Amino acid sequence: MKKGYDYGMVGLGTMGGNLALNMNDNGFSVCGYDKDEKKVTGFLEHGDAENIYATADIKTFTDSLQSPKVIILLVPAGKIVDAVISDLLPFLMEGDIIIDGGNSHFTDTQKRILDLADKKIDFMGVGISGGEHGARFGPSIMPGGSVDAYSIVEKMLVAISAKVDDVPCVAYMGKGAAGHYVKMVHNGIEYGMMQLIAETYQLLKVNLELDNDAMHKIFAQWNKGILKSYLIAITANIFVQKDDLSDKQLIDVIKDTAQQKGTGGWTSLEALELRVPIPVIDLAVAMRDMSAYENIRSEAHQLLKGPTIEIFQNTQGFIDSLERALYFSFISTYAQGFALLSAASEQYQFNLNLKNIATIWRGGCIIRSAILEDIRFAFSENDKLSSLLLNKEIAKKLIENQDSARSAVISGVKNGLPIAGLMSALLYFDAFRNIAIPANLIQAQRDFFGAHTYERIDKEGKFHTNWNQIN
Repeated sequence: MKKGYDYGMVGLGTMGGNLALNMNDNGFSVCGYDKDEKKVTGFLEHGDAENIYATADIKTFTDSLQSPKVIILLVPAGKIVDAVISDLLPFLMEGDIIIDGGNSHFTDTQKRILDLADKKIDFMGVGISGGEHGARFGPSIMPGGSVDAYSIVEKMLVAISAKVDDVPCVAYMGKGAAGHYVKMVHNGIEYGMMQLIAETYQLLKVNLELDNDAMHKIFAQWNKGILKSYLIAITANIFVQKDDLSDKQLIDVIKDTAQQKGTGGWTSLEALELRVPIPVIDLAVAMRDMSAYENIRSEAHQLLKGPTIEIFQNTQGFIDSLERALYFSFISTYAQGFALLSAASEQYQFNLNLKNIATIWRGGCIIRSAILEDIRFAFSENDKLSSLLLNKEIAKKLIENQDSARSAVISGVKNGLPIAGLMSALLYFDAFRNIAIPANLIQAQRDFFGAHTYERIDKEGKFHTNWNQIN
């Protein structure tokens, strides 16, 4: 082991180990630390031995780093992050930097920034998206924290990030916990897009009775057009994956219960707090929750009879329309996520650059898609754009594809399918385009039973009426 490694990596699991190897590939020396000796040994089997080392001893680890020490944490969010920080503190000095590259809640990150600032140690919350492959070969990176700390690590982050047209998929997000906030919203959009794809799969399976090979061909074709994206590409591959434990295709032996780590729920709760409507993301979280009620759903299936399934005859016409419906719904979901980012930027004074966010999401991350180029252009034209629905080009795409979205919803409802995401994407569009969404009646009801007052269209101020009460 040499002295003066450029960076330290705490957590040598899938993400931490691969990111460290990525750093090593780009000319940075890395010393890893993990309490699990097997992970240490496994890590040492890879990389350039001159510039890679790992240990299960924290003092050996910290002593190996150059000053100021820059230590990246890739450990599970929550109490483990605080435990690692506590273990590191006796070996750190003023000016050292800790980077949390996990999915920590932004409020936890903000607290850690303030706590460590008292010790003159910089703490950065850095969102990293791209999964195992992205970590190894180039993720999308969303750093937040102090500008001075970012300037120290910028060269490294640029080097290891994904590139689109030679543009690195990394940009400084803003002060405080801005990086982790942006990553949280990224994950919320991810929840929404995955739900929409799952619903589209169910519509194809039920309405057209298609098998997995046909699904593969459809999604592979879609990935060459307006839906070109990482999630569509991997979905196409999933349908032809064989199961190692049986003679079936893998998708057919996976349980119909979706897991989650909480970031989608955090996005929904945050949107409720800021009063920003994000119905696709909300319903995506709710449907994952619903999927966990496997036993109840099985029992209800026997009791609650739905409509007779209608098989659609115009196969190609239905497929083409569904492609446009999914495209419409993806745009709606992105719009909801960016609306939340816009509100949060003002609320928390992050000063987020929405164009930069769209730019770095074009590569490396899970929600990368061709649509993000249009979104980037929209914010290039107007960096104060309050809603993507107000951009003329994006509005045009929504208008052109709304009939397909409506047809998809109708087909799902007729066959009794729970297409919550597709319905919510259309709901968002219709709620924004309608000048009246009968809230006047709601305000009248509130004033009737609770004297909560209401506003008028012809006079300024708050008003209350002594309503004709009922017995």
